[in-house]
Amino acid sequence: MAAPAAGAPCPCARADLKKRPLAFVHCCGRYLGHFDTTPAPDAESLMRSRYCAYVLQDARYLVATWHAGTRPAEAETDPGIKWLGLAVHAHRQSDATHAEVEFVARYRMAGRAARIHERSRFMREDGRWFYVDGDVC
Repeated sequence: MAAPAAGAPCPCARADLKKRPLAFVHCCGRYLGHFDTTPAPDAESLMRSRYCAYVLQDARYLVATWHAGTRPAEAETDPGIKWLGLAVHAHRQSDATHAEVEFVARYRMAGRAARIHERSRFMREDGRWFYVDGDVC
């Protein structure tokens, strides 16, 4: 799937201080398009960018941002899923290298609406945040 058009709102729904949606290129697009040089600065930004990677079916980014200790050989994206939205409920950083993000991601598959409510764990290594695993709520 192609990246959103220039100026289009980011699929992660992050907004500025005035509650205006951030453009994809100024939000998650800077991480997805430049993983090697521009890592997400915190666990919440990484989680949001991974949501965008699912929306855009960017399996390469998903694998690259998965912690080596739990990383699958390849990440699955399903072109039959239409992602509908993301809501971040909490972001807690327990120390300099560990954080949790609780979120709800809504999607539609085969005409049926569904959602994922997860508390994800992240770890920072060598200046980069990685997704470790999560508990479905």
